[in-house]
Amino acid sequence: MTESTSWPLPERIPTPKSVLERLRYDPEADIEQASRDPEGFWLAQAQGFEWTKAPTHALKWERPNHQWFADGETNITLNALDRHARGEARTRAALIWVSEDEQAHIYTYGTLLDRVERFAAGLRSIGVQQGDRVVIYMPLTPEGVIAMLACARIGAVHSVVYAGLGVSALRDRIQDAGARVVITADVGYRRGKIVDLYAIAAEAIQDLVSVDYLVLWERVKTLQREHDSRTVAWEDLMKKGKAQAVPVNAEDPLFILYTSGSTGKPKGVIHTHGGYMVGTSYHMKALLDVHAGDVFFCTSDIGWIVGHSYIVYGPLVSGSTVMFREGAPDYPDSGVLWRLIEKFGVNVLFTAPTALRLFMKLGAEVLKPYDLSTLRVIACAGEALNPEAWR
Repeated sequence: MTESTSWPLPERIPTPKSVLERLRYDPEADIEQASRDPEGFWLAQAQGFEWTKAPTHALKWERPNHQWFADGETNITLNALDRHARGEARTRAALIWVSEDEQAHIYTYGTLLDRVERFAAGLRSIGVQQGDRVVIYMPLTPEGVIAMLACARIGAVHSVVYAGLGVSALRDRIQDAGARVVITADVGYRRGKIVDLYAIAAEAIQDLVSVDYLVLWERVKTLQREHDSRTVAWEDLMKKGKAQAVPVNAEDPLFILYTSGSTGKPKGVIHTHGGYMVGTSYHMKALLDVHAGDVFFCTSDIGWIVGHSYIVYGPLVSGSTVMFREGAPDYPDSGVLWRLIEKFGVNVLFTAPTALRLFMKLGAEVLKPYDLSTLRVIACAGEALNPEAWR
């Protein structure tokens, strides 16, 4: 930095001592080791996982192409589900899902594995094979998570489309991915209002002959409507037996996630089983200080990369308990998030700068009725975080 530079260096704010004293993981030694021997460091990180064929090298990089653990074989669901459900973690809560009206549903690792095995077998029964693309257009519910994991379990490639997007955005992503199957729900909820997801999905595939099936999870059993002829019921697919995890190459695609389209045509970004598994699980402990048995509350959505990484794969691979909620952070009232943190003993909260600015606007008085003593860390990612919101 020269004296003629007109813009200032960003302010460096030290971590408060009260936070440092409660941290359960210190990454400083990792930073030194990874700088000195990156290959050895990442191979060591990978050793903590279940592989059907263990990798012998970490990164193969021939710019611009890179491969992680390319000679290894695994399936991310072996590490997110099976290895936990086989041991004492079988009865540990994997998911705590809270509806907009604060009804909680808890899935243990054993229960979640059972649901995923059944839905994976159901997908196979309608012809979904390894490498096929499946678009998931679901509200923020456990069924959305189950659909993602079921695809991964049989080696299919899921592409989640945020349920706030409309017909044309959904249609474009179905076509670009070459999806043969679309999974949706009848409705979602937002601020007490019903969003008709099935109508959007049915219109999006109306003249797409490439789509063979529209899988429908019905939440409201009393809705009467005409269904697209390709519609199959979620409940029927859950009766087709159970599917074991298919070993795949570490570099095989796990999912495609599209950019928002705000700066041009949406681009599909591919993530793979091996590197994504090791990377996101490392984030959980090194960046977020989340460990097995912790309760981790993520306010994102499965339609975004944060939701993929920190609602689904990162927390489950790490053996922690992840809490997520359908609905806005200030509905039905401004204390709902803090009430849930107290009720479920949340240890780490992961949210976005927009939410932090909302908390600022609501004021500190909102916090006073609640015991937040279990909360060690509030982490933040997304758009730019301004210093005032950080403080």
